[in-house]
Amino acid sequence: MKKIIPFIVVVLTGCSASVPESRMGTVDKDVPLRWSATPEALAGIDTNWVRRLGGSRAEALVSEAFRRNPDMRVAAERVNRAIASAKSAGAALKPQVSAGLNTSRQKQLFIGIPLGGEGGIPSANFSNFGANMTVSWEPDIWGLRRAEQAALLADAQAEGNSYRAARASLAAQVMRSWLALAEASEQIMLAIETQELLNATKDIVVDRYNNALAADGGSAAEVRLAESEVATNKALIAQRKGEREQAVRQLELLLGRYPKGLLKGSVSLPEVPASPPSGLPSELLLRRPDILEAERRFASSGSLVKKAKRASYPSFILTSSAGTTTDTMRTIFNSDFGVWSLAGGLTQPIWAGGKLRAEYAKYQGDDRSKLAELQGTVLKAFGEVEQAMVAAKFLFAREQAIIEALKSAEEAAEAAASEYASGLGEVLTLITAQRSRINLASQKTTLKRLRLDNRITLHLALGGDYRSRN
Repeated sequence: MKKIIPFIVVVLTGCSASVPESRMGTVDKDVPLRWSATPEALAGIDTNWVRRLGGSRAEALVSEAFRRNPDMRVAAERVNRAIASAKSAGAALKPQVSAGLNTSRQKQLFIGIPLGGEGGIPSANFSNFGANMTVSWEPDIWGLRRAEQAALLADAQAEGNSYRAARASLAAQVMRSWLALAEASEQIMLAIETQELLNATKDIVVDRYNNALAADGGSAAEVRLAESEVATNKALIAQRKGEREQAVRQLELLLGRYPKGLLKGSVSLPEVPASPPSGLPSELLLRRPDILEAERRFASSGSLVKKAKRASYPSFILTSSAGTTTDTMRTIFNSDFGVWSLAGGLTQPIWAGGKLRAEYAKYQGDDRSKLAELQGTVLKAFGEVEQAMVAAKFLFAREQAIIEALKSAEEAAEAAASEYASGLGEVLTLITAQRSRINLASQKTTLKRLRLDNRITLHLALGGDYRSRN
């Protein structure tokens, strides 16, 4: 399937009609010179973003999804069907040749004709054998058939770009599921480490209560509060494990596997790589597969408008036939018994109840609709790039703030634990400090995954296709 786009180019090059010219000029007048979210204007896109984000293992998973995911097979067959339709339409531009053999035998009565003797009706048996070859051709003088095929060629190109978009989208879904699995695994590890810390804290609280280290001899409420924290974290561990199982099964579905939850191997979140080059806004019109698909749909509708306009022109048809006709099978291919015919016809539509005019208006409306869809797709694409670049800035700022807060929370938790162990602090202060550290550590992991998710979104928004090494 990875060779399907070059295959489209080869097949469509051999078709009779020419592919419609690009109509992107109708929407590129309002394209900004630079992105508003960043002054960067480097050319090029990263086609190796899967490996850059997740390494060879993530790349292997994406390649497996390309091979086995049913949606990809459906997308590939849509392309094949569109190519077949374009080739079928091209056949109408060429002469049609057919050959045939025929035979017949009949008995004829001569009633009322005084032939032969009395006592019966005169009759005769006749045999006929024939061979013929017929050639018919409807010359496309006005380009009606060529316009129809051009529309189908553009549709085939649109399906090819739809296939590219499906590949990129599937790669993104696999990577997001892989990142969700990695985050869930790290959250489980964090929750288990927290469980050990809370158990140790509970032991200290219980020991202090039993040994009356505090001036008031400790408090049963403090013990219950520590036990509550331990139980709450156990519930959190179960929640994180459930999230991991869901992520595993979702990833297996994308890979075309049965969701058994048997995906093996440990996964951890990778470091966030450098941002991909955003390029110029105008370059987006030439590489986003959804924009290219919408433009090809618009080109197809333009060709259909031409076809509808030319449907009211006269049509011509030429037919010729040559063969033999004889009364014996032995002479069926004898040229002495040859026959031939040559005919031509002209048909001019005069009145069809307004059908042709209505169809022309319909295709004009479709053309305007496809233009609006193209404009909407372009605007949406620009919005996705701008939003992803802005989100990257604020997610990074949030992550830095969380890292700073986590550092302070860890120091506060250590100080609270030391003070409580020495009998100077309160258990509520200790538990609050520990809870803050735990929450901030969890947020840090989530923010890292969100930054990676947004990086995937930015790659897709910039039209960054993915090329598998396999």
